[in-house]
Amino acid sequence: MTARVLIALVLGALAGLWIAHQFPEQAPRVAAIARPIGTLWLAGLQMTVVPLVFSLVVLGVATASDAAASGRVARRALITFVILLAGFALYAAALAPALLSFFPHSESLADTLRGAAPMAEMKIPSIGEWITGAIPTNAIQSAAQNAMLPLVVFSLFFGFALTRIAPERREPLIALCRGLGDAMIVIVHWMLLAAPLGVFSLVLVVCTSAGLGVIGALVGYIALLITLYLGATAICYPLVWLVARESPLRFAKGLLPAQIVAASTQSSLATLPAMLESAGERLGYRRNVVALVLPMAVTLFRITSPIQYIGAACFIAWATGVELGAAQLLGAAALSVVISLGSVGLPGQVSFMATVMPVSQSLGLPVEPLGLLLAVDTLPDVFATTGNVTGDVTATAIVNRRSDDLPAPEDLPA
Repeated sequence: MTARVLIALVLGALAGLWIAHQFPEQAPRVAAIARPIGTLWLAGLQMTVVPLVFSLVVLGVATASDAAASGRVARRALITFVILLAGFALYAAALAPALLSFFPHSESLADTLRGAAPMAEMKIPSIGEWITGAIPTNAIQSAAQNAMLPLVVFSLFFGFALTRIAPERREPLIALCRGLGDAMIVIVHWMLLAAPLGVFSLVLVVCTSAGLGVIGALVGYIALLITLYLGATAICYPLVWLVARESPLRFAKGLLPAQIVAASTQSSLATLPAMLESAGERLGYRRNVVALVLPMAVTLFRITSPIQYIGAACFIAWATGVELGAAQLLGAAALSVVISLGSVGLPGQVSFMATVMPVSQSLGLPVEPLGLLLAVDTLPDVFATTGNVTGDVTATAIVNRRSDDLPAPEDLPA
């Protein structure tokens, strides 16, 4: 699928540039034909977002609650995950707009990417509107209007309320949410079968109007994500020294084998055995801490997830000429943390559309550019996986340091 989407991206770009150069008078007509195809494809993906986000948030709360109930180490790990995710979300919200400010802005690209999106849909809410709109007066109306922040707030309340009722009443609702999420993922998979056609149509439209500007913008997006991922990975080393009192050099040496596996497999789950060896054998962390925290981290915790969501949303805002305020970026950061906790197990391209789209919609941004970003999203994956693995072991080091009241590793049975 990744190869087909990338090929469609290249072919659409070449076709759009060729038409714009050879037949400039026909370019608007070609764009008018291709645009509805891309719009229909995005609409098919967009129709799954509301039920998928609701189910992911509820299941994320249920999973976190079950994990927290399993003991002190699990609760400490969960708190560490949330704090680190919030910190890296704020890091992305602060750094992404600053990095994008160095790139020249193209008005023709902004007009093209906005496409058929009415300007009213791109109105950014004020601070007062953001605060008062966080809690919905009508959850169904919020869902119908694709208002993601109030929908997520309601889902959080619903998920926490489920943890307070009797298990025999809770389990059918959890199963319903799990089935709803699984069904939406199937629909997303169906929509992704048409991704090459949708991406071809979208990039054809923007290239006939904006020319090479869209290619440069996509290269800038890839560079933005890689820079943010590398920065987050680098932050983990002084963080381990400050919080876990671990030598950064020793931590780097012990972690390096797991990072190599992460870069080669681009899968945190496939890297889990290497992480267990690095944390338990090379770094000497408590076996009971390592055995519990690292599997939890692979299930619930990816430091690059909120970075990806916010980075993509900030890129769309920059490309379409929308100014995001501090309140909107803070809201996006909070939303990214909540969504990332429930979306770790999703496949890559499904995860991108199911998680980045709600964050972008919560900021009032158009979703048209997401099809283009989906096509190139896998290119920075090696840096994202390496960052996630580094974050997983960093969280383990912090929990290990905060668990001095537990028995030492040599006192535990093998």
